[in-house]
Amino acid sequence: MSIPPPPGPHQPGPAQGPQGPSPAPDPYRPPPQGQQPYGPPPPQQPYGPPPGRQPYGQQPYGQQPYGQPYGAPYQTWGQGYSPYARPSTVNGLAVASLVLGVLCCFPAVGLVLGVIALAQIKKKGQSGKGLAIAGSILSSLGLALWVTALATGGLSKAWDGFKEGATEGAAFSVVKGQCFDAPGESLDGLTYDVDEVPCAGEHEGEVFGEFEMSGSVFPGDAAVSDAADEQCYPLQDAYVMDTWSLPDDVDVYYFGPTRQSWRLGDREVSCIFGNTDETGTLTGSLRVDATTLDDDQLTFLMALNAVDQTFWEEPEEQPEDDLPGYRDWSQDMHDSLDDEIRHLRAHTWSGAPAKPVQALIKDMEKARGEWAKAAASDDVDTFYTHYDAGYAYVDGPTTITARKALGLASDPPYYDEDSGGEGDDSGSSHLDV
Repeated sequence: MSIPPPPGPHQPGPAQGPQGPSPAPDPYRPPPQGQQPYGPPPPQQPYGPPPGRQPYGQQPYGQQPYGQPYGAPYQTWGQGYSPYARPSTVNGLAVASLVLGVLCCFPAVGLVLGVIALAQIKKKGQSGKGLAIAGSILSSLGLALWVTALATGGLSKAWDGFKEGATEGAAFSVVKGQCFDAPGESLDGLTYDVDEVPCAGEHEGEVFGEFEMSGSVFPGDAAVSDAADEQCYPLQDAYVMDTWSLPDDVDVYYFGPTRQSWRLGDREVSCIFGNTDETGTLTGSLRVDATTLDDDQLTFLMALNAVDQTFWEEPEEQPEDDLPGYRDWSQDMHDSLDDEIRHLRAHTWSGAPAKPVQALIKDMEKARGEWAKAAASDDVDTFYTHYDAGYAYVDGPTTITARKALGLASDPPYYDEDSGGEGDDSGSSHLDV
């Protein structure tokens, strides 16, 4: 058997098998491992996947991802992103309209925002139509309430209530006739809160009056204290008309505004009775006024207190230094006694008080004559003679007897000699001579 010569370098021939030429290779059958496919590549299929391969899903024509073979599954999307269409957004103005409608603070703004939101929702296809409608309705109701409040003055009352509440938050409030305890605090220092208690039992303080200060700028603690000294004592005389009934260990205190509470509108000064001993208390109410007195008691105390008020207007200088001033004051004493004697005589006294009161009136008439002579004195010695005689009836036996008959306090009060003068045997307070 002859062996054919090998092909030349420039004349390749077909591979020869033992049975003749090999058949043409199948273009769709992969070549053996490590060999290149025979012949040119198969023509590219313009549509669809290659024959014999089933795709996992339908791919749109011409949209096969780059580098991905036909029949591969869809590319997965990263977390936080969806390839599908997103839901429509909620209109922000609709939410704002609902919030303002619920709060009822700016109803007109809420109504306008609701109308604008409905227009935007229709135009942009957004959601939130229900929110916009609800906000518009609530805002309309709120606007109607505001208009009504302005027309009837209700808004002004609401604002006054708000200011009152704000003030109370900064400074507590006490009222006339109220008794209280200040736990852990002293009436001489800053007090932040009190507990109201019945006046019948023991208590630390009793409010007998209040007054209002004025001004836009806080005047200072000293000015508040001066105002309390000036106005609390007259209020004391109106609350305790029977001055003899005040215990010796009771003094006047006050609650006043601070710099902080003044900014919130606090102008009230409360006048208070308290014990002079920091650890002491009061027992029972000290109130003795028209709410607790009968007609006879009220008439008697009004007359005597009017005369006492004139007594307290005595000049500060000595008669040697200001005799004209003392003569004028003596005339005022005469006139005051004259007025109150007429009032006492005009009243119809019932039962037991009648005779004791009449005896007191006679002593008052004698004193009236002495004050007239004191007002006419030309020298200091003559003035002193009538001055002492004019004081003789004050807090004397007829006064004590009349008080007992009327059921009033009958123990004369103690007067500090430094407060007005030398006391006589009856405990009266007058000029130190």
